[in-house]
Amino acid sequence: MDAQSSAQKLADQARFLVAAAKKAGADHADAVVVRSRSSNVSVRLGKVEATEASESDDFSLRVFVGKRIASISASANKGADPVALAERAVAMAKVSPEDAYEGLADPSKLAKQIADLDLFDPTQIDSKRMTEDALAMEEAARAVAGVTNSGGATASAGLGGMVLVTSGGFEGFYTLSRFGRSVSAIAGEGTAMERDYDMRVRLHFADLPELEDLGRTAGERAVRRLNARKVKTGAVNVMFDPRVARGMAGHIAGAINGASVARKSSFLKDKMGQQVLSKGVSITDDPMRLRGSSSRPFDGEGIAGEKLTMIEDGVLKHWFLSGSTARELGLETNGRGVRSGSTVVPSSTNLAIEAGARTPEELMKELGTGFYVTEVFGQGVDMITGQYSRGASGFWIENGELTYPVSEVTIASNLKDMFMNMTAASDLDRSYGIAAPTLVIEGMTLAGN
Repeated sequence: MDAQSSAQKLADQARFLVAAAKKAGADHADAVVVRSRSSNVSVRLGKVEATEASESDDFSLRVFVGKRIASISASANKGADPVALAERAVAMAKVSPEDAYEGLADPSKLAKQIADLDLFDPTQIDSKRMTEDALAMEEAARAVAGVTNSGGATASAGLGGMVLVTSGGFEGFYTLSRFGRSVSAIAGEGTAMERDYDMRVRLHFADLPELEDLGRTAGERAVRRLNARKVKTGAVNVMFDPRVARGMAGHIAGAINGASVARKSSFLKDKMGQQVLSKGVSITDDPMRLRGSSSRPFDGEGIAGEKLTMIEDGVLKHWFLSGSTARELGLETNGRGVRSGSTVVPSSTNLAIEAGARTPEELMKELGTGFYVTEVFGQGVDMITGQYSRGASGFWIENGELTYPVSEVTIASNLKDMFMNMTAASDLDRSYGIAAPTLVIEGMTLAGN
């Protein structure tokens, strides 16, 4: 059975569930089926360590009786009685507390057509091919001079998708594929060992990079970290490698999430319409990007979101909003809802800190002296106050160039100040769901020797 006919069968099941809920006494209802298929092969030191495969079609029925809501979940493949499930969900709703904000989307806002965003690649990759790919990546990593061991390599393939049917008149489904490759290398010996990695996940198999390039990059990154030093405590200007900068973009996304604003758990909760990033820095979010890692033709409520400039020239313009969060804040949803149990919560889609005009090399020359961060660790980020303190490693910048590796240091500041002292380089790679170029953040504190 092909992907479309299989999804249509799931849509039929969802439609029947919604009808059963209405018949059981629900005023409104929706049903969502989330599809997942995955397989992967892991190797280490030239041998297969694990081969795994999984699949599921899980549905959730959400019913509304007045302002009362309840949901029930089950596997679509386990032969559960949909009528009995619908009746149980309605009975649960009748004894649930009222919720003033939950409800189905306004029918006028529902997607009228399901856009084809080129999210599905039907290429079949069997375990033999995945094994060969993983071994090739590991071999390329181990061939790098200075690499002494392997952290292993993994190749994966899978598909996912969502079917949504609502009593408000929406029916839609989409399917997406994912192909992943990752490899880890170890350099040095004993307590001086260093590890690093490279990985890619793409919707289309042909978009994956060459296996040898992934392996070689992982090996070179690990070797480059050898003989790291500490540096003196003091004020420092920091460059974040794109791998780390994507985490900074994630912090911004969390701070402008409407759910956090409604809970008053974001340090930007009172900043709408104000300068929150340095001038010249903008952040976009685009759920409709072709082949986008986090693209979707409709959100968890059936709304087709449009591209938004969330922060424009440093000024905050939008929150991420689902229906219930928007109602709580007295606003309208912008189609950023994702399913989470019995509720729909807001989330980013294809979010990007937009590229600046200067290359990373130009910014590094301008910086002169500083700390180029390639990895951060620890949980020292407080999204309520904005306090930021994390362990870090990377390379010291002298005379505008990378010099020796640095480890066992901590960088600290407050995200409010960091955002206002941020400069974006020109090297944006949009192939990630949360994307960012190299970032320079001035005026942080480094704790070392």
